[in-house]
Amino acid sequence: MIKNFDEVLSMAQSQSTKKVAVAVAQDKPVLEAIKDACEIGLVEAVLVGNKDKIEEVAKEINLDLSKFEIIHEADAAKAALIAVELVSTGKADMVMKGLVDTANFLRAVLNKEKGLRTGKLMSHVAVFEVPGIDRLLFITDAAFNMYPQLKEKIDIVNNAVTVAKAVGIDTPKVAPVCAVEVVNPDMPATLDAAMLSKMCERGQIKGCKIDGPLALDNALSVEAAHHKGITGEVAGQADILLMPNIEAGNIMYKTLSYTTSSKSGALLVGTSAPVVLTSRNDSHETKMNAIALAALVAELLKK
Repeated sequence: MIKNFDEVLSMAQSQSTKKVAVAVAQDKPVLEAIKDACEIGLVEAVLVGNKDKIEEVAKEINLDLSKFEIIHEADAAKAALIAVELVSTGKADMVMKGLVDTANFLRAVLNKEKGLRTGKLMSHVAVFEVPGIDRLLFITDAAFNMYPQLKEKIDIVNNAVTVAKAVGIDTPKVAPVCAVEVVNPDMPATLDAAMLSKMCERGQIKGCKIDGPLALDNALSVEAAHHKGITGEVAGQADILLMPNIEAGNIMYKTLSYTTSSKSGALLVGTSAPVVLTSRNDSHETKMNAIALAALVAELLKK
């Protein structure tokens, strides 16, 4: 089982090279990540955006553009739609956000005619390599779905399971994380957790193991779970942490990012192809990790 991002990158490099369409590519941090990803054979890229500005940035970072296809489109919204259409028509395997605002980018992704809609819920999956934890952690949803109900949580779980399987976890363990590890009728998240667990037990949710509600300590630590008398395959060994709402997910994401030396990468899934939606604050390493994850998910979706 893959336990860190070095192994994620190696796994992605070992498969067939994927092509990424970069939407509004005249973004220095994004082009730096694309440059390095291409140099190590992780991906090939099509750069969509203002050609003059792409050339300016390329000169600044010493990027040889002769190895790239460039599609000129000065309008950001139109460039985003072109990049997305390259993916929906099979000319690229994934799309990455460049220097375009998130609303316009997602509008292109969700375009009814040229976008990447599947009829499923789209959700954000963040993958963390956390010091002291012997496995990758998949945290969802920290950025996209605000207050998911049971029906949405089923899709969010399935999306996260897809990412976990892409990195080689055959049967990921899912912990619906709550404030407590018992069902409390006054705490709706615990009711959802119990129902998700029963649905998985009965085969209504496939490809994973779900057990909850679990408090965070019982999801991550075998010792903590044992101390409270909690047993089962998920207790203390969770791969996927299903957050009850966006506040919990976002706080956990940023806590790991800013108070630990964790490594991370994230993407949007639930679409017909992976979507790399990095933040301006994301490090170069985080962008590279996201590209590698997207390449692995693209490989799985092709199968």
